[in-house]
Amino acid sequence: MWKRSFLLACTSACLLSACGGLFPTGEPGPAPSTRPRASALGREVSLYALGLIDTGYRFGGKNPEAGLDCSGMVTYVFRQAAGLKLSGNAADIARRGRPIRRADMRPGDLAFFNTRNAPFSHVGIYIGDDRFIHAPSSNGRVRIDKMSARYYAQRFSAARAYFD
Repeated sequence: MWKRSFLLACTSACLLSACGGLFPTGEPGPAPSTRPRASALGREVSLYALGLIDTGYRFGGKNPEAGLDCSGMVTYVFRQAAGLKLSGNAADIARRGRPIRRADMRPGDLAFFNTRNAPFSHVGIYIGDDRFIHAPSSNGRVRIDKMSARYYAQRFSAARAYFD
């Protein structure tokens, strides 16, 4: 298991370092951000989260051995990778972060979605290049999805930063 996680983390580090931005050269993008490209803690959080890919989903789950739900995954990763103690559901976690624009998201920031007819009902960790890691109840596994995928783009609620 550790070999798979290590390999995944190394591959992901290469991918994250290769991702220069969200917009191809020549296309207009949002106004430049004053935030740094990524913080050291944000990168650590992203890499740690990548090691949880394919971990099983479990409602209320707080650790990978038993299974994780979205907020359980975020609290587990932030505690293990950054030493930051978050708690509660996605809405509780959102209250603790600093609001940022979607265009200003960096690896380690959190993306919140309205998936149950309530703002902040789902959360994932942004890893860069329009992608985030989350523990959705559908398909029952931690996975990576695109922020611009129709389902998530229509349900995006807010972004929050916890580092910088």
